[in-house]
Amino acid sequence: MPHDARRAAERAAREGYGRLLALLAARGGDLAAAEDALGDAFAAALAHWPRDGVPDRPEAWLLTAARRRLLDGHRRRATHSLAAPDLLRRAALPDDPATLPDHRLALLLACADPAVEPAARAPLMLQVVLGLEASRIASAFLVAPSAMAQRLVRAKRRLRDTGAAFALPGPEAITVRLPAVLPAVYAAYAAGAADPADGGALAGEALWLARLCAALAPKEPEATGLAALLLHLEARRPAGRDAAGNYVPLSAQDPARWDAARQAEAERLLRDAAALGRPGRHQWEAAVASAHAARRVTGRTDWAAVLTLYDALLAATGSPVVAVNRAVALAEVAGPQAGLAALEDAASDARLTAYQPLWAARAALAARAGRTAEAAAARQRAIGLATDPAVRRFLMEQR
Repeated sequence: MPHDARRAAERAAREGYGRLLALLAARGGDLAAAEDALGDAFAAALAHWPRDGVPDRPEAWLLTAARRRLLDGHRRRATHSLAAPDLLRRAALPDDPATLPDHRLALLLACADPAVEPAARAPLMLQVVLGLEASRIASAFLVAPSAMAQRLVRAKRRLRDTGAAFALPGPEAITVRLPAVLPAVYAAYAAGAADPADGGALAGEALWLARLCAALAPKEPEATGLAALLLHLEARRPAGRDAAGNYVPLSAQDPARWDAARQAEAERLLRDAAALGRPGRHQWEAAVASAHAARRVTGRTDWAAVLTLYDALLAATGSPVVAVNRAVALAEVAGPQAGLAALEDAASDARLTAYQPLWAARAALAARAGRTAEAAAARQRAIGLATDPAVRRFLMEQR
């Protein structure tokens, strides 16, 4: 029973944390208080559910518990604030979250408040809306966990001090803040897709948010481009595992297992974005995914086209991660030696020291080039950095 209760709490955190927090913050207006109340609710669940059993509606139980803690906090401050009746009114919520509107996009946009430093906006969204831990966010943004934790604390303090509104702003504010929201949604998808324990929940939430952003800002090509990109990635995500749960790299995936309907939707959105005439990072990446998706029809990957797209993407972003992906594409066009040389250049960026795909790519290209010792060393490093057991097994089998 304790194990079942813990699993139920973990599932509720994965699937409902952001929605519950957004509901509490939208009504109470205090992000830190909402986080504390929800954290107390999860702690209470771990104490009560093993003894009393998992409730039929875990999210409703958590919302009720968090609401009570918010009300208790407001009551304790009531004697010091003339606004106490208003705070109590805003903290009052129905017991069933399913009957309430979804405020997650509003919370994402609040985290993009101009008062928050630009480098902290996307990480803040990942933590407060999607429930990721600071260490996991730090890994996604290639920074030290301690630095990320400090960045998040400063960002929350700024939101509190400026009295940010946790409500959906008007169209103009959405347009201004959207560029900060999109990287967080993308990072959330990447984190969910890379976590086998997540079961696709976080990836699905990110795709939902991307579609919502595209619908709210149809004249913003990057929002539409991100929705197209995540649809392409989600279309082939299940093919990344075989029936036994083993990892299958993109080059070895069976295109018949890709979701043709999602790929068709992605292509429509990508065309809509391109028609607006303002190319950007997410559109370039969606175009790369589109080039890979064409293998379902042509039976081959047009690596020259993929390399051209990565050239444009690298010129636009300077991203070291893009540089790694470009090196892999270059190896397919010009041979493994050329790819290894490009990887060497990318590896000079200190942020990639613990970036597992860099070492896996180096191992594969070195093996193709006959550089056996280098391949073995790189593969061992990639195995040590792998967090997905299936990927680790795949690399060990290659060894």
